[in-house]
Amino acid sequence: MTRTIVASATREVVIGFDQPFCVIGERINPTGRKKLAAEMIEGNFDTVIKDALEQVAAGATMLDVNAGVTAVNPNETEPPLLVRTLEIVQNLVDVPLSIDSSVTAAIEAALKVAKGRPLVNSVTGEEEKLEAILPLCKKYDVPVVAISNDETGISMDPDVRFAVARKIVERAADHGIKSHDIVVDPLVMPIGALGSAGLQVFALLRRLREELKVNTTCGLSNISFGLPHRHGINAGFIPMVIGAGMTSAIMNPCRPQEMEAVRAANVLNGTDQNCSNWIMTYRDYKPAEGGAAATMAAPAASAGRRGGRAARAGAAARMD
Repeated sequence: MTRTIVASATREVVIGFDQPFCVIGERINPTGRKKLAAEMIEGNFDTVIKDALEQVAAGATMLDVNAGVTAVNPNETEPPLLVRTLEIVQNLVDVPLSIDSSVTAAIEAALKVAKGRPLVNSVTGEEEKLEAILPLCKKYDVPVVAISNDETGISMDPDVRFAVARKIVERAADHGIKSHDIVVDPLVMPIGALGSAGLQVFALLRRLREELKVNTTCGLSNISFGLPHRHGINAGFIPMVIGAGMTSAIMNPCRPQEMEAVRAANVLNGTDQNCSNWIMTYRDYKPAEGGAAATMAAPAASAGRRGGRAARAGAAARMD
């Protein structure tokens, strides 16, 4: 069974088909969050600290760390800011981290100071990216997110996206990187713009699991982009993608409705043994009076502000 191992200085997490779904907290990302970007530029990390603690308290398995605050001279400005952000977060929480940047120099700088075995986010099928990122992953012995687009952009044909994923896996093998250290992002399209987006990703996930035997991830809330009541769509999407073979997702763990769907899927998928995590989390659950929306005592976490993760290479915004 395919297993991708990530780790902090003190905790190891296994991403795999026989493991609980890996929730990668998306909140430490200034994309689309002007206030957070301004704070980070000024050297103020109060919101970063708050978001890190809240996401872990809410049940995040890992945290994604992004410091892309500006498109102006990112090769100069982003590496030191990403390093500083990463150091703060990894000294604050004990979950593994995902180093998220489109700037190769920033990824390399962060890998030099990262504790444990972080996940690199990400590489695409573009030749320039393959030759820049894969040698770093081999050098530091870390897994990497493989996004299924290349120089031609993001294809609407799922067969093309699968071919790009296979190309990345094969090129990684050329660098001595095993397929279990490739976590493929098949690129979830907005269902409001493409009615077959759900069916496409379910079919892709099955192929990625059965043919390439790789773990997978996505920007979860892409599926609901542009629709009202997005969290209802996201919560319905979660157990379906898990059933199709997805093993992790970059998402907002501070949304109780979506985390409830994750935990329920773990129970039904057999990865929450004896329903122990479900029982521990919801044993104090009580419906609200008058039949209103239910409340729960645990986990204790703030829902946070609206935020998200910008999609790469022109994909839909990854925001909650």
